[in-house]
Amino acid sequence: MLFGEALIGSDTSLIPDETRVRRILDLCTGSGCLAILAALRFPEATIDATDISPDALEVARANIADYGLEHRLTLHEGDLFDPLPGGSYDLILANPPYVAEGEAAAFPPEYAQEPRLAHVGGEDGMDIVRRILEEAPAFLTPSGGLLCEVGTARAILETERPDLDFLWLDTDESEGEAFWLSAADFSA
Repeated sequence: MLFGEALIGSDTSLIPDETRVRRILDLCTGSGCLAILAALRFPEATIDATDISPDALEVARANIADYGLEHRLTLHEGDLFDPLPGGSYDLILANPPYVAEGEAAAFPPEYAQEPRLAHVGGEDGMDIVRRILEEAPAFLTPSGGLLCEVGTARAILETERPDLDFLWLDTDESEGEAFWLSAADFSA
């Protein structure tokens, strides 16, 4: 659903004209899958992708090479927005760690094989999401937007940030586990 009909291509879409998406940022890129998907979906855009983990970036680099996207997709090692060269983005994608500290102990074996850094986002899981919400407005173009996955944290965010008009998105497998905020939503 991230790049489905609700987001792109119709008068009621969040991104009515995909040709206007020229710069994309993927925060917490991990394996690079969202950055690669964005590059394929928005063929005119350049993509920056950040991750704090050098190991994750090594995997992302290999995946990007598999798709031949090295000329459009630049990886940056560092914490969220810190390593970026500057400028604004038409679209910011984020699938940050959002699992609460206590929930990680109940992970199924396949999740437990991945680094905790990729999943755990603090005591309630929202530490990194909170930072993204604070910092993202400075990196969005006036017509840009933020798409962020947060799992089951909807109630936490709505309680903490009543100033933001989150648009909660559903997928075939989940309801309201990702949100959209436009640049205008941050200044309303």
